[in-house]
Amino acid sequence: MATPVSTSQQELGRLFDAVAAAEKAIAQCFAARAEAVDRARRYSAAHAAGIPLSLQARWTREEIAERELSSELAATLRIPERTAENLLAESRALADDLPGTRAALAAGRISYRHAQTVVQQSWSIPVGGLAAFEQALLPAAETLTVAKLKHKARLLRERLHPETITTRRERSIGDRTSGVIPEHDGMATLYVTTGAELVQAIFHRATDLATSLQGPGETRTLSQIRTDVLSDLLIDGVTPTGVGAGVKASVQVTVPVMTLLGHSDEPGYLEGYGPIDADTARDLASRAPSFTRLLTHPETGVILSVGRDRYKVPKRMRRFLRLRDETCRFVGCNRSARNAELDHTHDWALLGMTAADNLAHLCTASHALKTQTRWTVAQQPGGILTWTSPTGRDFTTEPATILPTEPPPPAPAAADYDDAPF
Repeated sequence: MATPVSTSQQELGRLFDAVAAAEKAIAQCFAARAEAVDRARRYSAAHAAGIPLSLQARWTREEIAERELSSELAATLRIPERTAENLLAESRALADDLPGTRAALAAGRISYRHAQTVVQQSWSIPVGGLAAFEQALLPAAETLTVAKLKHKARLLRERLHPETITTRRERSIGDRTSGVIPEHDGMATLYVTTGAELVQAIFHRATDLATSLQGPGETRTLSQIRTDVLSDLLIDGVTPTGVGAGVKASVQVTVPVMTLLGHSDEPGYLEGYGPIDADTARDLASRAPSFTRLLTHPETGVILSVGRDRYKVPKRMRRFLRLRDETCRFVGCNRSARNAELDHTHDWALLGMTAADNLAHLCTASHALKTQTRWTVAQQPGGILTWTSPTGRDFTTEPATILPTEPPPPAPAAADYDDAPF
């Protein structure tokens, strides 16, 4: 005999029903967004032929339309452009290739994360096999967690895919990547996406080395030792050719002068990450010249020193702008200024000045977007950029670091410049 359900339990059940109803509404909103995104894609493609081409154009009208579409979608939703490109691809797949998944999402029977799993697992399946794949997988999407659905989808793909996994792996290895994700409390995550056998080999080697270091006096856990081993190998390790032994990465750290002297615990600032604790900032600054020290006044923030090895004015201006910008200054772009180009906001060819208030870092892709498409940009005092999209909508980006002093103007000697102005 079933245990009677109390009134309080019934009320809790009704609250869970409300949660489920809200989740259903959220799924339906995601379906509406996917439809709107795909309508924008179709509209953009249909009007690409009317895009005017300049004499300096290197892209076709179709390429310009695609980049304008993905970049403005990214700016609108405040997401990276790669994420916007994925959203466009997912929305197109739901509209054209996976009608059952689209219908289940619109009805609120599955979440958008479940729909994404079906879409992403279907991308390498030929068109002829999509219907069978969706029909076999979709019922599970209504009952399984996303992780279990993804596992089931991978097994199903292997059974239904006409190509061997060897062929697909050879194609996918070209997408290998790595990067850094900032975390809280002075931490960050380093990730590497490459061949499964390589990842397993890296992990097992690090585990074996960590295990060999365990002993009676060792207080670290196996996971902590493995992480320390990987850090030591990557910073001081030797490649198969021997190149890189003892090489240290150059990191830029801003350290308040009172912190450096030990009279304050005000955090330092690590380029590309953000605030770091005072002890770490002092440690990094103490190991110059591997680390560049930027000393600031504790009250005014005025720059006191940028290191005695950086005395040429043009180089100092570049360093100033790199500290100010930290990343590419296009809307939502997070590529490091270290590998970006200094672009004249008001073009040099149109009498733009080589000055701090007319320069900003743009990565190669964003620089090309500014040059080849109908995006325009104006720089306001303080390094604030206002980008105007091809549809006439404004988006603002602010510098990562507010530096109260301006660098001196560049020296006139051409030999002092490392790179030609852009």
